[in-house]
Amino acid sequence: MVNGRDFQRTTVLNIFKEAIVCDDEQYGTGPEGSTSSIGCDIGQEGMKTAVCQTDGEWKLLEDTCIITEFKNLLLSSEDLIVDDVANFVANLSDTVGEFKEQIVNSTATISAIVEILDNIAALNIQEVSRDSMQDILDTVDVIVGDDSRESWVVLNANETRNVSSKLLSSMEILSDVLIGTFSIATERIFLDRTTFNNSFKADLNNSVVLDIPNTDISNIPITTITFFTLNIVMPARNTSFNINTNSNDTLPDNAINAAVVLVKLNATIQNVTLSYSKLNQSLSLHPQCVFWNFTLLNNLGAWDDEGCEFISEINNTVTCRCNHLTSFSILMATDIPRAVREALEIITYVGVGIFLASLVICLIIEGYVWKAITRKSTAFMRHVSIINTALSLLIADICFIIGASISKNLEEDYKASVEPCSTITFFMHFFYLAVFFWMLVSGLLLFYRTVMVFSHMSKSTMLAIGFILGYGAPLIIAVITVAVTAPQDGYISKNNVCWLNWSPTKALLAMVIPALTVVFINIIIVIVVLFKMLRRGVGDVAQNDEKQTLVVILRCVVILTPLFGLTWSLGVGTIVTSNNNGIHITFALFNSLQGFFILVFGTLFDSKIRSILSRKFPTTSTTSNTTRSTSGGISSLSGLNWIRRLRRSKYIYRMSEATNSRSTGASESFTNI
Repeated sequence: MVNGRDFQRTTVLNIFKEAIVCDDEQYGTGPEGSTSSIGCDIGQEGMKTAVCQTDGEWKLLEDTCIITEFKNLLLSSEDLIVDDVANFVANLSDTVGEFKEQIVNSTATISAIVEILDNIAALNIQEVSRDSMQDILDTVDVIVGDDSRESWVVLNANETRNVSSKLLSSMEILSDVLIGTFSIATERIFLDRTTFNNSFKADLNNSVVLDIPNTDISNIPITTITFFTLNIVMPARNTSFNINTNSNDTLPDNAINAAVVLVKLNATIQNVTLSYSKLNQSLSLHPQCVFWNFTLLNNLGAWDDEGCEFISEINNTVTCRCNHLTSFSILMATDIPRAVREALEIITYVGVGIFLASLVICLIIEGYVWKAITRKSTAFMRHVSIINTALSLLIADICFIIGASISKNLEEDYKASVEPCSTITFFMHFFYLAVFFWMLVSGLLLFYRTVMVFSHMSKSTMLAIGFILGYGAPLIIAVITVAVTAPQDGYISKNNVCWLNWSPTKALLAMVIPALTVVFINIIIVIVVLFKMLRRGVGDVAQNDEKQTLVVILRCVVILTPLFGLTWSLGVGTIVTSNNNGIHITFALFNSLQGFFILVFGTLFDSKIRSILSRKFPTTSTTSNTTRSTSGGISSLSGLNWIRRLRRSKYIYRMSEATNSRSTGASESFTNI
């Protein structure tokens, strides 16, 4: 007994009103639904939290207990340099071997090991030796064993993390930079690296047979990694699978029923045949051949069957054929519907026809009326901008069609098609940018003629500035993009599409950022111009011919700028939310109608052009002259009717009277602005 003046003892009493359901030495006592948090074992840091269930057992909710050595290794991996990788992975492998029994029951430690491997893969290592890969596979072998099943169930149930997907991604990246030819076998993993010469066939440890038919590709390395127990690690989910549906006792609707094979070959091959031995022969559901798609479910990752098809199932051996090489397996599930992809194809085919026809008609009309409508410098530059906008969009669309054709060859022969694909991508990038910069030229022309009222610029000077901005700026951006990304082999997309790369170089931002910047500048210009118009009126700064041109430019910029900006904003949306079908369909629809928008709002809404065309192609009605005059006035009035209403409410102007009844509509419209 301890006695002393300063001695005191504190006793904590937990009083439960509900009946005690759970009672054990680890988490203590508690009613149903209550939670209990305890400290970690010796040598670990963190906390364990469990909930009391109806059956009287405590169920682990969260385990942040991480072995101290691996916490230190994780911190070290964040500052790791390439030269120290070999020593680091050797130390990691030794540490994993020392603590293997504790690791498999610690979700936090498994997650930390995967994070370490991901940090190593992110170093952009150029070469990984056999010894280093042996250490890496020894490390992975420990965390993918059957005794770690419960830990992976907990990790895969977390919708905000993608530990299993990150593990597979790290293995793909590291397998791509191996040097030499060799084989490595651990208890649960088999790696083989050899040379590919025209064809390839291998029996991967009596579990998977890989067969790549005759090709024109030779003397390039091919790496295969067979994970015999990755069905424990990878969640059996596709885009319609609820990742919270996991159980140790029963199989979910989907089940991985074969070894997972990772194949790395620096070429695109079609008709790859893989034959798998089923792990669970009692499963009778129709097998589905799939690959792991890292981008599905908001980059959480899921199985996808695109490009893979089921061939046969004979004596519990399933044969699949795929047209790309990545992580394959078979998944027991029904096929995912392709209705959205079919809708996108229909929209694209129909849209391209409307697109091309609209732009060709636009250029023909502009050429026909050119002399009659370009006498004034403002009108001259306005139509130069429209013609170059339409021409750039037309060429970009033709490049798009050529690129689609090259993409098919890219799948068959990547090496031979990558150069023409890069070339067509450059021109697509250049001309799509030119569309936006010529829209900027229109905006700046409007700003110049409305705001800078006392300055004068000749046609030749305006034309020179227009071409420097319209084509010079896009050329600089396109060239810089190639120079920065091409040396890293990151210029074109890796998804067999002739377009700018997104991951990892983010080359696509060289299109998105300039386009949205132009949209933002034009919106600011429109706001400034409208403010000036409302304060003093166009009539104070321009003659009648100039007034109409400024109105047409304003209307064109006000309508086309948001439409083009919305189109490419939706394009950004397809990157951020790649699984949102609505955004994909809307983007395809708006993108295919850009040519039609230019024809209508850039050309046909010009009353002078309509007047010239109506004189050339008169209607049979005896009142055609009256119709032309009235339609011009109504179009102009309705286009900016809301501006006139604002001006009337402030009593800023007076309506002018027109003595010529035939031109009254148009005269009032332009004077009132």
